[in-house]
Amino acid sequence: MIPDPDMGKFASFCQVDLQLAERTVREHVWQIGRFLRTICKDPKFITREDVRSYLATFAAKAPATRANVLKSLKVYFRDYLGRPKVVETFRFPKQEFSPKQVPSRADLQRFYGAIRSPRERAFFLLCATSGLRKNEVLSLNRDDVDLEKRMIIPRKKNGTRTKRTWVSFFNEEAKAALLKYIETRIDDDPRLFRLSPRQTHFFETARLETGLQVTPQVLREFFACEMGRLGVSDRYVDAFCGRIPHSVLARHYTDFSPERLKEIYDRAGLKIF
Repeated sequence: MIPDPDMGKFASFCQVDLQLAERTVREHVWQIGRFLRTICKDPKFITREDVRSYLATFAAKAPATRANVLKSLKVYFRDYLGRPKVVETFRFPKQEFSPKQVPSRADLQRFYGAIRSPRERAFFLLCATSGLRKNEVLSLNRDDVDLEKRMIIPRKKNGTRTKRTWVSFFNEEAKAALLKYIETRIDDDPRLFRLSPRQTHFFETARLETGLQVTPQVLREFFACEMGRLGVSDRYVDAFCGRIPHSVLARHYTDFSPERLKEIYDRAGLKIF
């Protein structure tokens, strides 16, 4: 009988040792679970040929799909099991650069017109003007948002090796939408939006009505591109979006204080309407 590998220990390794994000940990656990069920062998006896045969079943899949499978296999065999030779010969598929098609302000205005409820409109504008990730916005409590300063200070101060949550801001349009939404609240729930990731289906409804492919991730991309167009330095755009600065100058010689970030944000004059 094939022993059942302890995915809990693998998940803990990814989370504690590798400091991976929760979503990434879930993806690795799912990928490896599927792999082991397919191969049906004790992990100690899985060979390079087993991995090669498994990867061959993904030959017709998109490069990104094949890369995700291989990432998990490398983490599992090379890092977790300490058997790097099983996966060392496999290379990641080349992914051709595809320029992003970011919607215009006019597109976002039309898409916004297809959103009906105050809660969903506030969520849309907060995503579009803060640069935060969808899950970061969904995890916000009311106390995380300073309406007077239009400042967001998320509770999660830590992060993974590649993602951090810094102070971010939102514009007057988003503030007005948030105030209108908050006026409709009659509960004491500390959460700002009371939405789960699966309850953001209104994006799909608006897409069907407008024909525009807009998602929270697209709004994040719009924010980054628009702030760049408005003259904001990449290092500050990265800070608003919660990305780790890459250069020594950005890491050690740049003022990322809330006061400085707000000054830069307000000077840009970001608008949706």
